Amino acid sequence: MEPSVREPLVRKTSSSYRTFPESAGKRLDKEYLRSLHNKRLYLAVFAAVLGNFSFGFALVYPSPVIPALEAHPSPALRLDQHTASWFGSVFTLGAAAGGLSAMFLNDRLGRKLSIMFSAVPSAVGYALMAGAQGIGMLLLGRVLTGYAGGVTSASIPVYISEISHPGVRGMLGACPQIMAVLGSLILYALGKYLRLVLDWRWLAVAGEVPVLTMIILLCFMPNSPRFLLSKGKEDEAMGSLCWLRGKDTDYAREYEQIKDSVRKQSRRISCAEIKDPFIYKPILIAVGMRFLQQLSGVTCVLVYLQSIFKKTSVILKPEYDAALVGLVRLFSVVIAAVSMDKAGRKILLFVSAGVMLVSNLTMGLYIHFVTVSQNGTIANKTLVSSANLPAEPTNYITLIPLLATMFFIMGYAMGWGPITWLLMSEILPLKARGVASGLCVVVSWLTAFTLTQFFLRVVEAFGLEVPFLFFAVICAGNIFFTGCCVPETKGRSLEQIEAFFRTGRRSFMR
Repeated sequence: MEPSVREPLVRKTSSSYRTFPESAGKRLDKEYLRSLHNKRLYLAVFAAVLGNFSFGFALVYPSPVIPALEAHPSPALRLDQHTASWFGSVFTLGAAAGGLSAMFLNDRLGRKLSIMFSAVPSAVGYALMAGAQGIGMLLLGRVLTGYAGGVTSASIPVYISEISHPGVRGMLGACPQIMAVLGSLILYALGKYLRLVLDWRWLAVAGEVPVLTMIILLCFMPNSPRFLLSKGKEDEAMGSLCWLRGKDTDYAREYEQIKDSVRKQSRRISCAEIKDPFIYKPILIAVGMRFLQQLSGVTCVLVYLQSIFKKTSVILKPEYDAALVGLVRLFSVVIAAVSMDKAGRKILLFVSAGVMLVSNLTMGLYIHFVTVSQNGTIANKTLVSSANLPAEPTNYITLIPLLATMFFIMGYAMGWGPITWLLMSEILPLKARGVASGLCVVVSWLTAFTLTQFFLRVVEAFGLEVPFLFFAVICAGNIFFTGCCVPETKGRSLEQIEAFFRTGRRSFMR
């Protein structure tokens, strides 16, 4: 770029963006952003994130179902501690397999078709659970719905980031988490009210609705312009961007910027290129964030939420507590979506990790000093199959675990929930985006599987407070990781973010 052109750009750039090289390209001007028609873009995002709604629904499916199956009259369906542990954790194993598949599906089928493909195992999985005659069918249904969730986890954030423009990418990037939270909340509500007139099987039947709606809507949505250009389909890519931005906008300029970026990365990534900091740095950051996100304990808390509340003796009934936590989670994700493009990603990550740290520490100390003295050590070390160990609250101090969990979920939903998915789709280079996003999902759900599988065993061996104190230590590590490794991407196009990593700087902080 000519010096005469570059110098004014440097003077106009705020200090918060100094870590990004100004030669990366011009930012889309405000006039262009104001001229865009976002209605179709929002429709495409809504169609895609229905997959996250189904994912959130399936993830917490065991929460109301495990208590019902523990007391099931049929021995073939009755759960004990061992089978309940597998019922809660095998979903994450399926999700890891789905993420592994997405490493290839994203680059072969494209982002949109990968999301549509996930509807098949999801629908079959729900059908198996609805008609289950034994524990084997239940576990297979959980694996299949988990597989579908793994595919959508890797595909939907990438699809949204590639069809969005910088003005709304932060807000839309939080939509997958919002819909996942909404799916969980609907599951809690249905688990309470459907159970009054129908049995737990109808929860699986209800899970089919968003899956079928998603696949119908996506039939009318465009593919990602970046994916189409990577396959040499220039006319289709131009048509896709025109549909997303509006015919009377200057979308041709944005198309040329995308085309230039894709042309620079037209070759498939080789083993030798992985040594390039431009490739491995963003991948390590994205994988590290997914690993730390799961180690913070969110999946364990969501899967065993009602059982945890039952053992910590809160005043309200466990199912009401779960619904209340779901509402807090939804409210917090909406706050993150609104503020992400204004406050920035990093500040929300710092606040998120700090709130989770305090909440987990409070929960661990409460369980150690209060629950044991009230209920006895044996009760504290028994989480599942506790129907014969009712724990009645004695005073309002038993609201502490409810409040601690609410703040934990609030903190997670404001930062480390939605932003890890958004940053994964923002910072990964185009040539490695499909494979690397799948790798992130594999690492994430293998970690979640390990935690959910061993959570009950750790509780039985050492007590319920030990996992929460471990989660608190991890949250402290999240704060340091954010400060040392995570770049601020607010207001930057994907092309500018890629140019930033090409500089090879050792630190992202100034």
